[in-house]
Amino acid sequence: MEWNPAQTLKFAGPRLQPGLDLITRLPDIAPKRIVDLGCGSGALAAQLAERWPRAAVTGLDRDRNALREARATHPDLDWVEADIADWAPAEPVDLIFSNAALQWVEGHEALFPRLLSFLAPGGVLAVQMPRNFDAPSHVLMRALATEPPWAGKIRLRRPPVGMPSAYYDLLAPRSAALDIWETEYLHVLKGDNPVLHWVRGTALLPVMAALSGPELDAFIATYASRLAQAYPPQPDGSTLFPFRRLLLLARVAA
Repeated sequence: MEWNPAQTLKFAGPRLQPGLDLITRLPDIAPKRIVDLGCGSGALAAQLAERWPRAAVTGLDRDRNALREARATHPDLDWVEADIADWAPAEPVDLIFSNAALQWVEGHEALFPRLLSFLAPGGVLAVQMPRNFDAPSHVLMRALATEPPWAGKIRLRRPPVGMPSAYYDLLAPRSAALDIWETEYLHVLKGDNPVLHWVRGTALLPVMAALSGPELDAFIATYASRLAQAYPPQPDGSTLFPFRRLLLLARVAA
């Protein structure tokens, strides 16, 4: 599943806003080393570098297309091609930041304590993940994947993002300070069936990897029709797309 810059950046503003909101909530620290896990095209890593110009900022992603865009746009930062699940820093990190990436990584019960263990004393883990998987955009896709002729051909995993309370139970005993909250963003989208174009850059990627040709075209046409009914346009032509996200800040003891 490769990142498509043109598709994803169609909604760059709404996609980046939760990460920007998370940055505004970061505590007043003086980090020496910052790592952005799942940095994508690098826009938020650049924001972190702007806030802390003396810090060494590294953006990490496994998608070469995303990193190519990041290197072209922000050549002054450090970009690393790697998988979050396998990543381990050579030395402790003061800020580990991740926006809309950890939902792709399995095993949060082990992953989050592992990330905390990489922090320097007083270090911060800052994470934003979608928690919108019971919305019509996802429910309709999962249901369609079980219907003929596509049944058994598409593996649509449910992302491992848990309830906020699960992250509290996991992180509170290991943190000196912990803040967890949810925000439901109401994205106002323009164009014809814009929710379809939104999910083309994210949730629809496994479908596009599993199917091709007329079979893929038929799936997308049926899905598009159902999406249009679930997300009808407003009188002014805009489409409202509610999207729930989970955000957390965990700080280890100094």
